[in-house]
Amino acid sequence: EEAVFLRKKITLLRAFSLLIGSMVGSGIFISPTGVLKNSGSVGFSLVVWFACGLLSMFGALCYAELGTRITKSGGHYIYILETLGPLPSFLFLWAEFFAIRPANSAVVSLAFGRYMLEPFFTPCAAPVPAVKLVSLLGYYMVLTLNSWSVTWSARLQTALSIVKLLALALIIVPGMMLLAQGHTENFHDAFDRQSLVLDKLPLAFYAGMFAYSGWFQTSFVREELVKPERNIPLAVIVSVITVIVGYMLTNVAYYTVLGKQDVLASPAVAVSFVQRAFKSLISVVPVLVGLSCFGTMNGGIFTFSRTLFVASREGQWPPLFSMIHIRKHTPLPAVMLMFPLVTAMVCIGDIYHLMNFFSFSRWLFIGLATLGLIVHRHRHPELQSPFKVPLFVPVSFTIICLFTVAMSFYSDPVNISIGCTVVLSGFPVYYLIIHRQMLSRCRSPFYYLTHKLQILLEVVPQEIKTY
Repeated sequence: EEAVFLRKKITLLRAFSLLIGSMVGSGIFISPTGVLKNSGSVGFSLVVWFACGLLSMFGALCYAELGTRITKSGGHYIYILETLGPLPSFLFLWAEFFAIRPANSAVVSLAFGRYMLEPFFTPCAAPVPAVKLVSLLGYYMVLTLNSWSVTWSARLQTALSIVKLLALALIIVPGMMLLAQGHTENFHDAFDRQSLVLDKLPLAFYAGMFAYSGWFQTSFVREELVKPERNIPLAVIVSVITVIVGYMLTNVAYYTVLGKQDVLASPAVAVSFVQRAFKSLISVVPVLVGLSCFGTMNGGIFTFSRTLFVASREGQWPPLFSMIHIRKHTPLPAVMLMFPLVTAMVCIGDIYHLMNFFSFSRWLFIGLATLGLIVHRHRHPELQSPFKVPLFVPVSFTIICLFTVAMSFYSDPVNISIGCTVVLSGFPVYYLIIHRQMLSRCRSPFYYLTHKLQILLEVVPQEIKTY
């Protein structure tokens, strides 16, 4: 009885909550170990954290301009498609679906399971099977909610963003109180050059950038944003600055209470911090951190489903995934598609290996997307964007991304080679299936299966709209 399409339900507050909720997740609570391990010293790790924040701001500003120039949803995928063409965009989609997104979701899910079980097993470590079971239950809950309602997913994200900021505050405040009392012994000889290993720095940046990742999330839901030309830049700038300040203070608090060896030995830095500094909250903070990870899972499912939705609409993914539930107005098939791969990675994966595995592919394509901004400016000088960043911002961000990707081959050749192989495996698929189908515009061989699934899931193509 009513038109079926994705409604504009993401206000400025919800856009801000989506960004905060996606950035402040498991990263700040597990990445300090990876950053410190690969940077070598407390001082250099803080430099890496600040540099990652600055780099994230550069990337976020580039994506804010792309979001005002290109009016479709889809994030990295649609920006690469519109600026560099269908082949690199399909390679991104291929790597994102089979490597980047399931590995990222598995990392966040495992962190959720670990922190939610921590109060029940302290001082012992939670059993690994129990952690994985709780991780999967949390992921399936978020999957169900996103299939059910866009509005309630957005409301949950707003509520959990407040929880995330509260969790950071409970770490920052006692840490700053101890620092003010003169507890600076862990900062002596902070810049120990003997422990610095330059070829490991890309892995330190990967761990830090993982903690900041999420600054691009509004670009995935561009068509569902209210007043996107105004709200995208505003939400991006405010949220990234908030997170940079919060992360720097959180890391200073960690190092005030925990020594270098304590951070390196801790599988859950936030829990070790509370055990040492604030024992009265020993059961509260892990739960808050777990809820923080829950919010990141929610944001990830919410946004990536839109990438599959747009890719299907552009003819590079099966047509079923561009369909919307007739009553709920959610992209139900796109939301549900990820759960088998995430389930498999949670069952077999380890957090830090998964992090290096997907970081290579992610930063390669983010660098290509910002390269696309430079190309788009050159091709369309007549286009007056309502938000424009200085040229050195996309140039420097692109160079740093691609240089870090290249350096990572020396730092972790095994995991990076696996990630590279996943990307390259998309070439034959593109030329044998996608490119041929787009040229011939033939009906999909899975047409009848799609039709049956459409009836079963109660989904239909969206109303034709001009974007």
